[in-house]
Amino acid sequence: MNVLVVGKGGREHAIAWALEKSCLVKNIYAAPGNPGIESLGQCVPIDAEDINGLTKFAQDKNIDLVFVGPDGSLEAGVVDAIENIGIRAFGPTRAAAEIEWSKAFAKQMMLEDNIPTADFSVFTDVSKARNYIKERGAPIVIKVDGLAGGKGALVCNTLDEALHALEDIMTAKLYGKAGSKVVIEDFMRGEEASIFALTDGKNWVTLLPSQDHKAINEGDTGPNTGGMGAYAPAPIINEEMLAEIATRIIEPTITGMRKRGRIYRGVLYCGIMITADGPKVVEFNSRFGDPEAQVILPLLENDLMKLALSVSEGKLCSKALSWKNKTATCVVMASQGYPGSYQKGQNISGLDFLNTMDDVFAFHADTALKDGQLITNGGRILGITALAEDLQSSISRAYHAVEYVKFDNQYFRRDIGAKGL
Repeated sequence: MNVLVVGKGGREHAIAWALEKSCLVKNIYAAPGNPGIESLGQCVPIDAEDINGLTKFAQDKNIDLVFVGPDGSLEAGVVDAIENIGIRAFGPTRAAAEIEWSKAFAKQMMLEDNIPTADFSVFTDVSKARNYIKERGAPIVIKVDGLAGGKGALVCNTLDEALHALEDIMTAKLYGKAGSKVVIEDFMRGEEASIFALTDGKNWVTLLPSQDHKAINEGDTGPNTGGMGAYAPAPIINEEMLAEIATRIIEPTITGMRKRGRIYRGVLYCGIMITADGPKVVEFNSRFGDPEAQVILPLLENDLMKLALSVSEGKLCSKALSWKNKTATCVVMASQGYPGSYQKGQNISGLDFLNTMDDVFAFHADTALKDGQLITNGGRILGITALAEDLQSSISRAYHAVEYVKFDNQYFRRDIGAKGL
Protein backbone atom coordinates (compact mmCIF):
# COMPACT_ATOMS: atom_id res chain seq x y z
CA MET A 1 0.00 0.00 0.00
CA ASN A 2 0.92 3.66 -0.43
CA VAL A 3 0.67 5.80 2.70
CA LEU A 4 0.88 9.57 3.12
CA VAL A 5 1.97 10.97 6.50
CA VAL A 6 0.81 14.54 7.04
CA GLY A 7 3.13 16.67 9.17
CA LYS A 8 6.78 17.51 9.61
CA GLY A 9 7.79 16.95 13.24
CA GLY A 10 9.27 14.31 15.49
CA ARG A 11 5.87 12.69 15.93
CA GLU A 12 5.50 12.26 12.17
CA HIS A 13 9.05 10.89 11.88
CA ALA A 14 8.19 8.28 14.54
CA ILE A 15 4.94 7.43 12.74
CA ALA A 16 6.73 7.02 9.39
CA TRP A 17 9.43 4.92 11.09
CA ALA A 18 6.78 2.58 12.52
CA LEU A 19 4.81 2.39 9.26
CA GLU A 20 7.96 1.55 7.29
CA LYS A 21 8.23 -1.70 9.28
CA SER A 22 4.82 -2.92 8.08
CA CYS A 23 4.65 -5.69 5.48
CA LEU A 24 1.61 -3.88 4.04
CA VAL A 25 3.47 -0.66 3.20
CA LYS A 26 5.11 -0.21 -0.19
CA ASN A 27 5.70 3.55 -0.44
CA ILE A 28 5.78 6.24 2.24
CA TYR A 29 5.23 9.88 1.40
CA ALA A 30 5.25 12.81 3.81
CA ALA A 31 3.80 16.29 3.43
CA PRO A 32 5.88 18.27 4.05
CA GLY A 33 8.04 15.86 6.07
CA ASN A 34 11.62 16.46 7.21
CA PRO A 35 15.15 15.20 6.45
CA GLY A 36 14.71 12.31 8.88
CA ILE A 37 11.57 11.07 7.13
CA GLU A 38 13.36 11.47 3.77
CA SER A 39 15.45 8.41 4.66
CA LEU A 40 12.23 6.35 4.86
CA GLY A 41 10.31 7.66 1.86
CA GLN A 42 9.65 10.75 -0.22
CA CYS A 43 8.89 14.18 1.19
CA VAL A 44 6.73 16.53 -0.86
CA PRO A 45 6.50 20.33 -0.41
CA ILE A 46 2.82 20.43 0.54
CA ASP A 47 1.76 22.23 3.71
CA ALA A 48 0.10 20.07 6.34
CA GLU A 49 -3.07 22.20 6.16
CA ASP A 50 -3.19 22.57 2.35
CA ILE A 51 -6.37 20.58 1.75
CA ASN A 52 -6.41 21.02 -2.05
CA GLY A 53 -2.74 20.06 -2.34
CA LEU A 54 -3.11 17.02 -0.09
CA THR A 55 -6.23 15.67 -1.77
CA LYS A 56 -4.78 16.10 -5.27
CA PHE A 57 -1.54 14.38 -4.26
CA ALA A 58 -3.43 11.52 -2.60
CA GLN A 59 -5.41 10.95 -5.78
CA ASP A 60 -2.43 11.30 -8.13
CA LYS A 61 -0.28 8.84 -6.16
CA ASN A 62 -3.07 6.32 -5.47
CA ILE A 63 -2.64 6.74 -1.73
CA ASP A 64 -4.37 4.00 0.29
CA LEU A 65 -4.18 5.68 3.70
CA VAL A 66 -3.50 9.24 4.85
CA PHE A 67 -2.12 9.32 8.41
CA VAL A 68 -2.71 12.80 9.84
CA GLY A 69 -0.28 13.89 12.57
CA PRO A 70 -0.73 17.56 13.64
CA ASP A 71 -3.61 19.18 15.49
CA GLY A 72 -3.78 22.06 13.01
CA SER A 73 -4.40 19.66 10.12
CA LEU A 74 -7.24 18.01 12.03
CA GLU A 75 -8.81 21.38 12.86
CA ALA A 76 -8.49 22.38 9.18
CA GLY A 77 -10.56 19.33 8.18
CA VAL A 78 -7.92 17.29 6.34
CA VAL A 79 -9.54 14.00 7.39
CA ASP A 80 -12.96 15.13 6.15
CA ALA A 81 -11.52 16.16 2.77
CA ILE A 82 -9.57 12.91 2.31
CA GLU A 83 -12.54 10.72 3.22
CA ASN A 84 -14.78 12.76 0.92
CA ILE A 85 -12.68 11.62 -2.08
CA GLY A 86 -12.96 7.98 -1.01
CA ILE A 87 -9.53 7.49 0.56
CA ARG A 88 -9.00 6.14 4.07
CA ALA A 89 -7.72 8.55 6.70
CA PHE A 90 -6.36 7.99 10.19
CA GLY A 91 -7.50 10.73 12.55
CA PRO A 92 -10.76 12.29 13.72
CA THR A 93 -12.90 14.56 11.58
CA ARG A 94 -12.87 18.29 12.24
CA ALA A 95 -16.04 18.03 14.34
CA ALA A 96 -14.61 15.19 16.44
CA ALA A 97 -11.23 16.93 16.80
CA GLU A 98 -12.97 19.88 18.47
CA ILE A 99 -12.25 17.99 21.68
CA GLU A 100 -8.73 19.43 21.26
CA TRP A 101 -9.10 22.63 19.25
CA SER A 102 -11.69 24.00 21.67
CA LYS A 103 -10.90 23.50 25.33
CA ALA A 104 -14.26 25.08 26.16
CA PHE A 105 -16.07 22.39 24.14
CA ALA A 106 -14.08 19.63 25.85
CA LYS A 107 -14.71 21.00 29.35
CA GLN A 108 -18.43 21.43 28.71
CA MET A 109 -18.68 17.84 27.45
CA MET A 110 -16.86 16.58 30.55
CA LEU A 111 -19.24 18.56 32.76
CA GLU A 112 -22.31 17.18 30.99
CA ASP A 113 -21.07 13.57 30.95
CA ASN A 114 -19.65 13.51 34.48
CA ILE A 115 -16.05 12.96 33.37
CA PRO A 116 -13.72 14.00 36.22
CA THR A 117 -11.86 17.28 35.63
CA ALA A 118 -11.10 20.54 37.45
CA ASP A 119 -13.90 23.03 38.13
CA PHE A 120 -13.86 25.77 35.50
CA SER A 121 -15.53 28.72 33.84
CA VAL A 122 -15.32 30.03 30.26
CA PHE A 123 -14.92 33.71 29.32
CA THR A 124 -14.86 35.93 26.24
CA ASP A 125 -15.05 39.12 28.32
CA VAL A 126 -11.74 40.13 29.92
CA SER A 127 -13.31 42.11 32.79
CA LYS A 128 -15.53 39.20 33.82
CA ALA A 129 -12.54 36.87 33.60
CA ARG A 130 -10.53 39.27 35.76
CA ASN A 131 -13.25 39.33 38.43
CA TYR A 132 -13.48 35.53 38.40
CA ILE A 133 -9.73 35.20 38.99
CA LYS A 134 -9.90 37.61 41.94
CA GLU A 135 -12.82 35.66 43.34
CA ARG A 136 -11.16 32.22 43.00
CA GLY A 137 -7.64 33.24 44.02
CA ALA A 138 -4.35 31.51 43.22
CA PRO A 139 -2.91 29.13 42.23
CA ILE A 140 -5.14 28.99 39.18
CA VAL A 141 -4.82 27.81 35.57
CA ILE A 142 -5.65 29.91 32.50
CA LYS A 143 -5.96 28.16 29.14
CA VAL A 144 -6.50 29.64 25.71
CA ASP A 145 -9.48 27.98 24.07
CA GLY A 146 -7.80 27.30 20.71
CA LEU A 147 -4.61 25.62 19.55
CA ALA A 148 -1.37 27.12 20.82
CA GLY A 149 1.33 24.57 20.04
CA GLY A 150 1.20 23.08 23.52
CA LYS A 151 2.00 26.46 25.11
CA GLY A 152 -1.49 27.78 25.85
CA ALA A 153 -1.94 26.47 29.41
CA LEU A 154 -0.56 28.86 32.03
CA VAL A 155 -0.25 27.75 35.64
CA CYS A 156 -0.31 30.92 37.73
CA ASN A 157 0.91 30.70 41.31
CA THR A 158 -0.03 34.25 42.38
CA LEU A 159 -2.93 36.58 41.71
CA ASP A 160 -0.65 39.12 39.98
CA GLU A 161 0.76 36.40 37.75
CA ALA A 162 -2.74 35.28 36.77
CA LEU A 163 -3.94 38.81 35.99
CA HIS A 164 -0.84 39.52 33.88
CA ALA A 165 -1.31 36.24 32.00
CA LEU A 166 -4.94 37.13 31.31
CA GLU A 167 -3.92 40.51 29.89
CA ASP A 168 -1.29 38.86 27.69
CA ILE A 169 -3.87 36.44 26.30
CA MET A 170 -7.01 38.53 25.92
CA THR A 171 -5.75 42.12 25.58
CA ALA A 172 -2.27 41.83 24.06
CA LYS A 173 -3.44 38.85 21.93
CA LEU A 174 -0.22 36.92 22.60
CA TYR A 175 -1.84 33.77 21.17
CA GLY A 176 -3.87 35.48 18.46
CA LYS A 177 -7.46 34.40 17.90
CA ALA A 178 -6.84 31.19 19.88
CA GLY A 179 -7.01 33.34 23.02
CA SER A 180 -10.21 35.23 22.21
CA LYS A 181 -11.90 32.80 24.59
CA VAL A 182 -10.29 31.42 27.76
CA VAL A 183 -10.97 28.57 30.13
CA ILE A 184 -10.07 29.38 33.72
CA GLU A 185 -9.91 26.35 35.98
CA ASP A 186 -8.94 25.36 39.48
CA PHE A 187 -5.37 24.22 39.99
CA MET A 188 -5.07 20.44 40.43
CA ARG A 189 -2.37 19.02 42.67
CA GLY A 190 -0.83 15.72 41.66
CA GLU A 191 1.33 14.13 39.01
CA GLU A 192 0.57 14.11 35.29
CA ALA A 193 0.59 11.16 32.92
CA SER A 194 -0.29 10.67 29.25
CA ILE A 195 -2.82 7.98 28.34
CA PHE A 196 -3.51 7.23 24.66
CA ALA A 197 -6.26 5.08 23.22
CA LEU A 198 -6.79 3.93 19.64
CA THR A 199 -10.48 3.93 18.76
CA ASP A 200 -12.69 3.35 15.74
CA GLY A 201 -15.52 5.30 17.35
CA LYS A 202 -16.88 2.36 19.31
CA ASN A 203 -14.13 -0.13 20.11
CA TRP A 204 -10.92 1.06 21.73
CA VAL A 205 -7.60 -0.15 23.09
CA THR A 206 -5.11 1.66 25.31
CA LEU A 207 -1.43 2.23 24.54
CA LEU A 208 1.39 2.17 27.08
CA PRO A 209 1.09 4.95 29.67
CA SER A 210 3.80 7.57 29.31
CA GLN A 211 4.90 10.78 30.97
CA ASP A 212 5.73 14.01 29.17
CA HIS A 213 7.93 16.85 30.48
CA LYS A 214 6.32 20.06 29.24
CA ALA A 215 8.17 22.76 31.17
CA ILE A 216 11.38 24.13 29.67
CA ASN A 217 13.56 23.78 32.79
CA GLU A 218 14.57 21.04 35.21
CA GLY A 219 12.15 20.32 38.00
CA ASP A 220 9.22 21.23 35.73
CA THR A 221 9.89 24.97 36.10
CA GLY A 222 9.60 27.76 33.57
CA PRO A 223 7.11 28.19 30.72
CA ASN A 224 5.45 25.25 29.00
CA THR A 225 6.77 23.98 25.67
CA GLY A 226 5.58 21.44 23.13
CA GLY A 227 7.42 18.85 25.26
CA MET A 228 11.06 18.48 26.33
CA GLY A 229 11.12 14.71 26.73
CA ALA A 230 9.12 11.64 27.66
CA TYR A 231 9.42 8.07 28.82
CA ALA A 232 7.25 4.94 28.74
CA PRO A 233 5.88 2.96 30.40
CA ALA A 234 5.14 5.34 33.30
CA PRO A 235 5.11 3.41 36.60
CA ILE A 236 2.68 5.88 38.19
CA ILE A 237 -0.05 4.23 36.10
CA ASN A 238 -0.51 0.64 37.27
CA GLU A 239 -3.16 -1.76 35.92
CA GLU A 240 -5.70 -0.75 38.55
CA MET A 241 -5.27 2.94 37.80
CA LEU A 242 -5.44 2.33 34.03
CA ALA A 243 -8.69 0.40 34.49
CA GLU A 244 -10.17 3.31 36.45
CA ILE A 245 -9.09 5.78 33.75
CA ALA A 246 -10.62 3.54 31.09
CA THR A 247 -13.95 3.26 32.93
CA ARG A 248 -14.30 6.84 34.14
CA ILE A 249 -12.65 8.76 31.29
CA ILE A 250 -11.85 6.92 28.03
CA GLU A 251 -15.09 4.99 27.54
CA PRO A 252 -17.48 7.84 28.46
CA THR A 253 -15.51 10.23 26.23
CA ILE A 254 -15.77 8.00 23.17
CA THR A 255 -19.43 7.30 23.95
CA GLY A 256 -20.10 11.00 24.59
CA MET A 257 -18.65 11.98 21.22
CA ARG A 258 -20.70 9.32 19.47
CA LYS A 259 -23.99 10.42 21.07
CA ARG A 260 -23.23 13.96 19.91
CA GLY A 261 -23.00 12.71 16.34
CA ARG A 262 -19.22 13.08 16.25
CA ILE A 263 -17.84 9.58 15.65
CA TYR A 264 -14.29 9.73 16.99
CA ARG A 265 -11.77 7.66 15.01
CA GLY A 266 -8.05 7.88 15.53
CA VAL A 267 -5.97 8.27 18.65
CA LEU A 268 -7.41 9.95 21.73
CA TYR A 269 -4.91 11.53 24.11
CA CYS A 270 -5.99 11.93 27.71
CA GLY A 271 -3.75 14.18 29.76
CA ILE A 272 -4.37 12.88 33.27
CA MET A 273 -3.64 14.37 36.68
CA ILE A 274 -3.38 11.76 39.41
CA THR A 275 -4.90 13.63 42.34
CA ALA A 276 -5.80 12.65 45.89
CA ASP A 277 -9.37 12.21 44.59
CA GLY A 278 -8.30 9.93 41.75
CA PRO A 279 -7.51 10.56 38.07
CA LYS A 280 -8.86 13.74 36.46
CA VAL A 281 -8.58 15.09 32.92
CA VAL A 282 -6.16 17.96 32.35
CA GLU A 283 -6.90 18.11 28.62
CA PHE A 284 -7.70 16.01 25.57
CA ASN A 285 -5.66 15.91 22.37
CA SER A 286 -6.95 14.44 19.14
CA ARG A 287 -3.64 12.95 17.95
CA PHE A 288 -0.42 11.31 19.11
CA GLY A 289 1.60 13.37 21.54
CA ASP A 290 4.99 14.75 20.65
CA PRO A 291 7.34 13.53 22.17
CA GLU A 292 5.21 10.67 23.59
CA ALA A 293 4.96 9.06 20.15
CA GLN A 294 8.75 8.82 20.08
CA VAL A 295 8.75 6.49 23.12
CA ILE A 296 5.47 4.61 22.58
CA LEU A 297 5.86 3.61 18.93
CA PRO A 298 9.38 2.09 19.27
CA LEU A 299 7.96 -0.20 21.98
CA LEU A 300 4.92 -1.30 19.95
CA GLU A 301 5.15 -4.81 18.52
CA ASN A 302 1.88 -4.68 16.57
CA ASP A 303 1.81 -3.55 12.93
CA LEU A 304 0.90 0.16 13.01
CA MET A 305 -0.42 0.11 9.44
CA LYS A 306 -2.82 -2.73 10.26
CA LEU A 307 -4.02 -0.86 13.32
CA ALA A 308 -4.48 2.37 11.37
CA LEU A 309 -6.49 0.61 8.67
CA SER A 310 -8.75 -1.09 11.21
CA VAL A 311 -9.36 2.25 12.96
CA SER A 312 -10.17 4.04 9.68
CA GLU A 313 -12.53 1.25 8.59
CA GLY A 314 -14.35 0.97 11.94
CA LYS A 315 -13.03 -2.55 12.52
CA LEU A 316 -10.66 -2.18 15.47
CA CYS A 317 -10.26 -5.28 17.61
CA SER A 318 -10.32 -4.43 21.31
CA LYS A 319 -7.77 -7.13 22.13
CA ALA A 320 -4.81 -5.79 24.11
CA LEU A 321 -1.75 -4.74 22.09
CA SER A 322 1.69 -6.35 22.31
CA TRP A 323 4.70 -4.47 23.65
CA LYS A 324 8.43 -4.99 23.95
CA ASN A 325 9.51 -5.78 27.51
CA LYS A 326 11.61 -2.64 27.61
CA THR A 327 11.51 1.02 28.64
CA ALA A 328 12.01 3.97 26.30
CA THR A 329 13.27 7.47 27.12
CA CYS A 330 13.30 10.44 24.73
CA VAL A 331 15.35 13.58 25.37
CA VAL A 332 14.41 16.57 23.23
CA MET A 333 17.33 18.71 22.03
CA ALA A 334 16.21 22.28 21.44
CA SER A 335 17.57 25.65 20.39
CA GLN A 336 18.68 27.89 23.27
CA GLY A 337 15.92 30.44 23.89
CA TYR A 338 12.98 28.15 23.03
CA PRO A 339 10.03 28.56 23.66
CA GLY A 340 10.94 32.22 23.17
CA SER A 341 13.19 33.57 20.42
CA TYR A 342 16.07 31.45 19.09
CA GLN A 343 18.51 31.22 16.20
CA LYS A 344 18.13 28.90 13.23
CA GLY A 345 20.63 27.55 10.74
CA GLN A 346 23.14 25.91 13.13
CA ASN A 347 25.05 22.92 11.70
CA ILE A 348 24.18 19.57 13.28
CA SER A 349 26.73 16.75 13.61
CA GLY A 350 27.00 13.38 15.33
CA LEU A 351 23.89 11.61 14.03
CA ASP A 352 25.92 9.16 11.92
CA PHE A 353 27.37 7.64 15.07
CA LEU A 354 23.92 7.23 16.60
CA ASN A 355 22.90 5.12 13.61
CA THR A 356 25.44 2.49 14.70
CA MET A 357 23.86 2.13 18.18
CA ASP A 358 21.22 -0.55 18.78
CA ASP A 359 17.82 0.66 19.99
CA VAL A 360 18.80 4.33 19.72
CA PHE A 361 16.83 6.60 17.39
CA ALA A 362 17.16 10.24 16.41
CA PHE A 363 13.72 11.53 15.48
CA HIS A 364 13.89 14.83 13.59
CA ALA A 365 11.62 17.53 15.01
CA ASP A 366 12.64 20.68 13.13
CA THR A 367 15.68 20.22 10.92
CA ALA A 368 16.48 21.19 7.34
CA LEU A 369 19.13 20.53 4.71
CA LYS A 370 21.23 23.37 3.31
CA ASP A 371 23.81 22.51 0.66
CA GLY A 372 23.78 18.91 1.91
CA GLN A 373 24.39 19.94 5.54
CA LEU A 374 21.81 19.20 8.24
CA ILE A 375 20.90 22.39 10.13
CA THR A 376 18.54 23.53 12.89
CA ASN A 377 15.28 25.00 11.67
CA GLY A 378 13.17 25.73 14.74
CA GLY A 379 12.77 25.43 18.50
CA ARG A 380 12.72 21.69 19.13
CA ILE A 381 15.34 20.11 16.88
CA LEU A 382 15.71 16.38 17.66
CA GLY A 383 14.20 13.74 19.91
CA ILE A 384 16.88 11.25 20.96
CA THR A 385 15.18 8.01 22.02
CA ALA A 386 16.84 5.01 23.66
CA LEU A 387 15.41 1.64 24.66
CA ALA A 388 16.74 -0.51 27.50
CA GLU A 389 15.69 -3.19 29.99
CA ASP A 390 14.68 -0.68 32.67
CA LEU A 391 14.03 3.04 33.09
CA GLN A 392 17.40 3.94 34.63
CA SER A 393 19.24 2.20 31.79
CA SER A 394 17.13 3.84 29.09
CA ILE A 395 17.70 7.27 30.65
CA SER A 396 21.46 6.66 30.78
CA ARG A 397 21.54 5.42 27.17
CA ALA A 398 19.51 8.40 25.93
CA TYR A 399 21.80 10.94 27.59
CA HIS A 400 24.88 9.02 26.43
CA ALA A 401 23.57 9.35 22.86
CA VAL A 402 22.77 13.04 23.32
CA GLU A 403 26.42 13.74 24.10
CA TYR A 404 27.40 12.76 20.54
CA VAL A 405 25.01 15.23 18.90
CA LYS A 406 26.43 18.72 18.45
CA PHE A 407 25.03 22.05 17.30
CA ASP A 408 25.64 25.59 18.54
CA ASN A 409 23.27 27.02 21.15
CA GLN A 410 21.80 23.62 22.00
CA TYR A 411 19.68 23.07 25.09
CA PHE A 412 18.11 20.04 26.74
CA ARG A 413 16.72 19.14 30.14
CA ARG A 414 18.88 16.82 32.22
CA ASP A 415 16.14 15.29 34.36
CA ILE A 416 13.94 13.49 31.82
CA GLY A 417 12.52 10.37 33.46
CA ALA A 418 13.66 11.32 36.97
CA LYS A 419 10.07 11.33 38.28
CA GLY A 420 9.66 7.75 37.09
CA LEU A 421 12.64 6.65 39.16
